[in-house]
Amino acid sequence: METAENGGDNDKILINSHWYWAIASVSQLGWAVSSYRRGYTGDHRFMPLKAFAVASLFLGASASASVAFLKASGIHKVEDLMGVGASIRSGLGIRPRTGDK
Repeated sequence: METAENGGDNDKILINSHWYWAIASVSQLGWAVSSYRRGYTGDHRFMPLKAFAVASLFLGASASASVAFLKASGIHKVEDLMGVGASIRSGLGIRPRTGDK
């Protein structure tokens, strides 16, 4: 944990939240894989519901992993992501986009 000045005499404790996102992603992925491997058991009318639930778990796991990656990389705003993209383009020798100055 880190402490940071918040402008007053109180110190605010910052917690790296990307670990929470990573743990959520791993648990969702594990649950999705176990549900997929178990297959469908039960009434045939509920099979579409189970398929939708398993697909939602895979999608949620990938979304959680994406958020964890962005937070761990230090990208917190859209402007940060645009700056990373501009840096990658300039590193590859590609001309800047017309909107970039």
